[in-house]
Amino acid sequence: MQVLIVGIGALGGTIAARAIRAGLPVRLAARNTDSAKALRRSGLRVSGIGGEVRADAINVAAVGDYGKGDQFDLILLATKAQDALEIAPHVLGLLAPEGVILPIQNGGVARALADRLGEDKILGGFSNLGATMVEPGVYEQKNAGHLLIGELAGGLSERVERVARVLGRAIEVKVSSNLTGAIWSKLLINCSVTTLGALCSQTMRQYMKTEAGKKVFRRTYEEALSVALAIGTRLERLTVDPIPPGWLDNFAAEEHYESWVEAVIAFYGDIKPSMLQDFERGRKTEIDFINGYVATLGHASGVPVNMNATITGLAHQIEHGDLQPTPDRMNDLAAQTAD
Repeated sequence: MQVLIVGIGALGGTIAARAIRAGLPVRLAARNTDSAKALRRSGLRVSGIGGEVRADAINVAAVGDYGKGDQFDLILLATKAQDALEIAPHVLGLLAPEGVILPIQNGGVARALADRLGEDKILGGFSNLGATMVEPGVYEQKNAGHLLIGELAGGLSERVERVARVLGRAIEVKVSSNLTGAIWSKLLINCSVTTLGALCSQTMRQYMKTEAGKKVFRRTYEEALSVALAIGTRLERLTVDPIPPGWLDNFAAEEHYESWVEAVIAFYGDIKPSMLQDFERGRKTEIDFINGYVATLGHASGVPVNMNATITGLAHQIEHGDLQPTPDRMNDLAAQTAD
């Protein structure tokens, strides 16, 4: 299986380095020619959980330099969500006759690409693998995560199993027969844990020590959950049950709810949000594909999503430099939970 990895940031670089060291026939696509030249000089290096690996000899070019004569059985899109939507139509012509594109972004990216390019060309997937980019070509793996992949229409297929077997030589890959449900379960965490941590420049463990943090987390999560259920999603258990104890009855099973929150914190509580790293580097975030996606679907479905809509607006203000991510953001949002 000939593999092209598009996007050599924290996640793409970590997967690429481990795939190359595993002997997979992998080529890499960087953003531009300068980035490709820099990566050829530096190679790839990953440290942290999973062990240290180096890949000094890498086959990398700018994504725009791939063309006639290049054919791939698998194109793994490890870019930001907005870049994936832009790049996918251009790399479609690089697919072998039975080839597939595997986007691993959060939110509705895979669904949007399937609607645009056809489900026969798109698999669904996302990553629970936490990684950071120290500098271009140098990465640190933060947890023993995995890729989860599957058919957007549900069920199992030979092509999903084939992709899992190949990529599984480099990193852990799991297959889901209910990938859409799993994507939504991950999205619930992204909307609450990740985005809130980015807005207030804290980890979940830090902001959940405050009453404001607890209130905002609960409102944000419950709004997103309401949208998921309203559109008929059959949610999939990931690290915790996606439906908290006492759902729809805030006075029931409160003790069990606290235990559920502790389980979420145990897995995600100390991870620095990737969105916060985007804020710090002055980059555009994926907020429109996370809380913004929930807000859009909520408005269309008649589900109240005021908190997620407000969060989306705050993220855009920080992107534009009008605000800064500080713990005060959580207090501002908490004031709305009384509405």
